[in-house]
Amino acid sequence: MKITIISYDNWGLNEHLKNALEQKGHTVRHINFFDFKYKYPNFKTKIYNFILKTVSNKNIKNIYYGNEIIKKLEENNQIQDAILTIKGDFIDSKAILNFKKYTKKSIAFFNDSISRCPNTKKVISCFDEVYSFEKEDCKKHNLKFISNWIYPIERKTNQPTRYKIFNISSEDRRTPILSKIASVLKEKNIIYKIIIFEEKIKKNKKRDSNLEYITKQMPLAEVNDYLHNTSVLLDINRIGQNGLTFRVFESIGLEKKLITTNSDIRNYDFYNPNNILIIDEKDPNIPLDFFNSEYEKIPEEILKKYTIQEWFNQILN
Repeated sequence: MKITIISYDNWGLNEHLKNALEQKGHTVRHINFFDFKYKYPNFKTKIYNFILKTVSNKNIKNIYYGNEIIKKLEENNQIQDAILTIKGDFIDSKAILNFKKYTKKSIAFFNDSISRCPNTKKVISCFDEVYSFEKEDCKKHNLKFISNWIYPIERKTNQPTRYKIFNISSEDRRTPILSKIASVLKEKNIIYKIIIFEEKIKKNKKRDSNLEYITKQMPLAEVNDYLHNTSVLLDINRIGQNGLTFRVFESIGLEKKLITTNSDIRNYDFYNPNNILIIDEKDPNIPLDFFNSEYEKIPEEILKKYTIQEWFNQILN
C-alpha cells in the first residue's frame, strides 16, 4: 500500500509508525508539520490573527500548516491508498477536505480529548474515518475507539537503575500535581527524576526546587535513556482526559511498573495492581511496598493487541 502519515510529531514518536509500515513492505511518507515553522511577518499580523481566532475561529498558523501539507502532497503526485492524520485539529478544515484528492481513504487519529482540544469538533467531518483514544469522545461524537500503542524500545536486561521514579511533562496544569508528588517522594527518600519542559521562560515565576526545568525539547532517544535508568514510570493524566498516554505503553513495552493518576486504567485488560499503582492526585499516597515486588509479565496475547502492527491492522482494516 501507498500510505502517507501527516502528524505534528514534536516528540518523534510517529516516525515509529512509518518504520513499522515500511518493514511490512508498504511505501510510506511522513509529513511532520511540526517542522513547518510559522513566523508572524509583523505585529499587525499577530493582532489580525487574534481577531481572526476570536471572530471566525480560524487561525493563520493552522491555515499555513494546511497549505504546506498540500504542497507536499502535490509534490508526491501519487494517489495514496490511505492518508493517516494525527493531530488534525492543528490543520485548517479546508486543507483537510483537500486531502481526499490525494487518497482513497482519509483517516484521523486523535490522542487528546475534545475538552482539551475543542477544535477537533470542527474537523471530524472532514475525514472518512475518525479514531480517538478517548472513550467518552467516541460515545458523544460517534468515533471509533483505539488506544495509543507500544513503540519499539530496546530492552536492556540486568541494567542497574539510577532512579526509582521518572517523569517528563510539559509545563501545564499537571505541574502542581507533580510538585506535590515530588514532595512526597523526597519525604520518603525515594530517588526520582521529574522534568518539566517549559517552552517559554516566564519571568518572576516561582519554581519548585524539587523539580527540574528544561527549556529545550528533549530528544526521544534521551527520554528513552531515562526510561531505562528508572524502576517505575510516573504518569499524570491531563484534566478531562482519560485516554492512556504513551507513558503507560512505555511501561508495558519495557516491563516496568507504573504509578498513575488515571483511574480508568483499571478497565483495560492489561491492568494488574501489582504492576500499576493508581494514586489520588489530591492526596498521593505511594507505599514503599509497591517497589519491593517484581513486575509480573503481561500475557502475550494481551500484549500483542497494543503493538504498532496490531494498531495499524485495526486502522487499515
